[in-house]
Amino acid sequence: MKTSPNLFKITLADFIVRAGYQMGKTPLLPILAASLGATDVLLGVVLSVSTLTGMLTKPIFGVLSDRQGRKLWILLGTLLFAGVPFLYRFIDTPGHLVALRLLHGTATAIYGPVTVAYVAERSGKHKAERLGWFGMARSGGYVVGPLAAGMLLLWNNPADVFAVIGGLSLLAFIPVLLLDEGTGDWRLGSGDRPIPDSQSPIPNLRSLLHIPTSPFRTPAVWLSGGMEATVYIATYSIKAFLPVYALTAGYSTAQIGLFFTVQEGAHLLLKPLAGRAGDRMGYYRAIAVGMAGLAGLLPLLTLLTDGWGLLGLAALFGGLQALIFPATVALVADQIEPAHLGAGLGFVGTLDNAGKVAGPVLGGLLIAGLGYVGMLWLLSGLLLAGALVVATVLPRIRATAPIAVVPHIGQ
Repeated sequence: MKTSPNLFKITLADFIVRAGYQMGKTPLLPILAASLGATDVLLGVVLSVSTLTGMLTKPIFGVLSDRQGRKLWILLGTLLFAGVPFLYRFIDTPGHLVALRLLHGTATAIYGPVTVAYVAERSGKHKAERLGWFGMARSGGYVVGPLAAGMLLLWNNPADVFAVIGGLSLLAFIPVLLLDEGTGDWRLGSGDRPIPDSQSPIPNLRSLLHIPTSPFRTPAVWLSGGMEATVYIATYSIKAFLPVYALTAGYSTAQIGLFFTVQEGAHLLLKPLAGRAGDRMGYYRAIAVGMAGLAGLLPLLTLLTDGWGLLGLAALFGGLQALIFPATVALVADQIEPAHLGAGLGFVGTLDNAGKVAGPVLGGLLIAGLGYVGMLWLLSGLLLAGALVVATVLPRIRATAPIAVVPHIGQ
């Protein structure tokens, strides 16, 4: 696969801002909220409100990036990532913290669909692999951020640490300013049709109010987003309730923590390799194999009694997730009209966030009615049903749907 300078730049920028954002989220944010007198309920709102922002606004920012270009919105997202942390110093009530988290969450809502669209539209036949490399760097920020914040809190108060986050995030402007424009030869005109780049990229009020409908009428967008949401429902249920179940089954807290570390580590490291496999074996097959594999692993959580076996299961979990997620995004990018790529990926991001929110809630309801074992078997059935949909329904839709021609926009 040919190396892309723009892929390196956008990946570096995303790693910087995501690492900084995760520094501010865990463990820094709960400590700051508690110091301001937040109750347990309000603390939960503070931690989750940025996810709500993404659910509501990702499609909007995706549409705007389709019309005005990816780089403009990546710049605006970087400005929020770098600027908002300096405002935490002036927060003195939990209510103000909730409002600031809404603003800060807008940065992730912009970066989510816009950066992925930037990578996907420049990846040609290597979409899943390049998305895997990009996702690997993004996940790396999730690993580095909390550790760095914990170390800084040993010598600094939360407000000072947020200032450090803002300073570090400013470094992301270096690779972002060096990016080429992301949409190349396309802009969105009237009637949901792409128009040449020679026309003005500045939208009038009518074009801003015009929401394209074709991304939401593309079956692959709904089904791919639905499959990702299904996987997130299962994995976030496991994150929420496996620790309690594992303790009752006799595992130590160290083994439980190591399970999630190994799972995320395998997910991170295997993303590029699994993405390449998806490019070669086909996105449908990669997604179906990954979901069916997860369905088979879930019931095994109730059967293992050995700590090493649990860690082996964690590595398989991470590897199968790495096979699924680059392929689902690549599938959407491969099928949707180029002029609506940002909008489609934004809507997929909304479904993702819905799955993350619904997972623990659904898991709790299932445990109340069926117990831990029943929850795992039902989630296994849900994943297996999703795998069957991918293996049977999606290929038929692809066979009957018109193929979108992706314009050449260079490397």
